[in-house]
Amino acid sequence: MAGSRDCRNGGGPLKTRKEIEALSRQLEVLLPADASKVAFLCIGTDRSTGDSLGPLVGRYLKRRGVPNVIGTLHDPCHAVNLQECLDSLHGKFVIAIDSCLGRSESIGRIDIKEGPLQPGAGVNKELPAAGDVHIKGIVNEGGYMGFFVLQSTRLALVDDMATAIGRAICLALKRKRISALTEVASGIEGRQASEQSNRSTRSH
Repeated sequence: MAGSRDCRNGGGPLKTRKEIEALSRQLEVLLPADASKVAFLCIGTDRSTGDSLGPLVGRYLKRRGVPNVIGTLHDPCHAVNLQECLDSLHGKFVIAIDSCLGRSESIGRIDIKEGPLQPGAGVNKELPAAGDVHIKGIVNEGGYMGFFVLQSTRLALVDDMATAIGRAICLALKRKRISALTEVASGIEGRQASEQSNRSTRSH
């Protein structure tokens, strides 16, 4: 199948352009009208391949000039500093991004949903909930000894998923900004037309 690769050894399908477009549309409808209020909390650590999804997304966004990004490979947001990172985003509309474990047939799936996610649930850690919207990527099979499963996850899979998420985010933000500019332009045109009509009425 076009856009796919070997799914053995923890691999998953590459996301096609159409799939990335669909993900961006899902995210776009959940974003606030003012995209400048959006912040990205990319949770995870580069010390575990399966847990590096968030930091890889953070690096992708940072390199493309997306503002308000917390959590990258060099400066990760993880269990130790998660609360501090959350506190730094007070007043922002937070999109939390993290990896998770799931069914074997769901490996490679990316879910975008309204509401917070619960970081660390797959490895039995109790951490604060995060996000007004969350994006989760299923990187490996859940079950016994989740920590070691994350450690043995293929980096190639996680990197592919992070790129897909990053591209979807950038597309959603671009359309949101264009939509906002269009609304402003329409408002200006409407006021100008109204003022011109009022002047015309007064002149008669």
